[in-house]
Amino acid sequence: MTEHRAGPLAGLKVVELAGLGPAPFAAMFLADQGADVVRVERAGAGFAMPIDPRFDTLQRGKRMLSLDLKSADGLAAALELVEHADVLIEGYRPGVTERLGLGPDACLARNPRLVYGRMTGWGQNGPLAQRAGHDPTYQALVGSLHAIGRAGGPPQLPLSLVGDFGGGAMYLVSGILAALWERERSGKGQVVDAAIVDGVAHLMANPFSMLAGGAWNDERGTNLIDSGAPFVDVYRTSDDRYVAVAALEPPFYAQLLAGLRLDGDETLPGQWDRRRWRELRDRFAAAFATRTRDEWSEVFAGSDACVAPVLSMSEAPANEHLVARGTFLEREGCPEPAPAPRFSRTPSGFPAAPPVAPEDDPAQILSAWSAMSLPGR
Repeated sequence: MTEHRAGPLAGLKVVELAGLGPAPFAAMFLADQGADVVRVERAGAGFAMPIDPRFDTLQRGKRMLSLDLKSADGLAAALELVEHADVLIEGYRPGVTERLGLGPDACLARNPRLVYGRMTGWGQNGPLAQRAGHDPTYQALVGSLHAIGRAGGPPQLPLSLVGDFGGGAMYLVSGILAALWERERSGKGQVVDAAIVDGVAHLMANPFSMLAGGAWNDERGTNLIDSGAPFVDVYRTSDDRYVAVAALEPPFYAQLLAGLRLDGDETLPGQWDRRRWRELRDRFAAAFATRTRDEWSEVFAGSDACVAPVLSMSEAPANEHLVARGTFLEREGCPEPAPAPRFSRTPSGFPAAPPVAPEDDPAQILSAWSAMSLPGR
């Protein structure tokens, strides 16, 4: 792996204690932006995901080190890495790293400037802190799962984007970056407690404020942006595919009607006549069912009607706009998301491939780290 890393976080040294889901994604995000991330695998544990390690995108741009953390030598090696690191990321249940000898107290004693990032579902304290959980259970408790789905139907699972990666990983990243910024003034590290329940609740700030203000019904599928409105929804096309519609503003709504050839139809219910929204939805559904998805894409090309084809994961990387922006990159003939966001002066490079086998000599990593420096170190 090349020692030169591009991006605004070049020079940042990160230790990731191997886990699943949001913690590895947070570490991948830091690696995408130039940080040197060392993922510490427990000796003999193997790879966490049952996929070919060449395509385990969450591990891209990282080094991988195998250590027996239950042995004195393995723990000593891990603590030596911690001594030279800027950030540590762990995603275990509360108390696990303490029992390993790698808890916050031990690590901050060794390196007072360390930012210690903890990723859990329930948080480090509270009645559920020691309980098992996964993305849907965290969302269930904070109201987001209840709010997602069709009127009269059950809650729908929004992949793991809302919980694990949105409310979890990205809040851990935000907390780490905030702590690093504060460290530049205080010279001291600290612990970042990122809990998925906290992050998802924070993401729900707008719906909760609308609920408090009387602008949101606590019944899914009945609101303006949750499929309750016929002009913010998805519609089936004649080829059994779908288009997404989000024509809220009157100028956009007018262009939607024009594309559907419903403008000027005096029998059409008004946009904001909630009593006739079901009728309006039926009219839209009937119109969209007359053409294929791609034909509707042509109809609304260049329009501000806020209509887009619903692309599959296999189709998305070939979309003209995404190709122009380089939203996806290709590795060994397979697409994967490119680093985001973009930086004008310190752009991220092409992420190094995921390691296919762990290293077993921390001395090589420490040697490379000794040549790296950040301001104030």
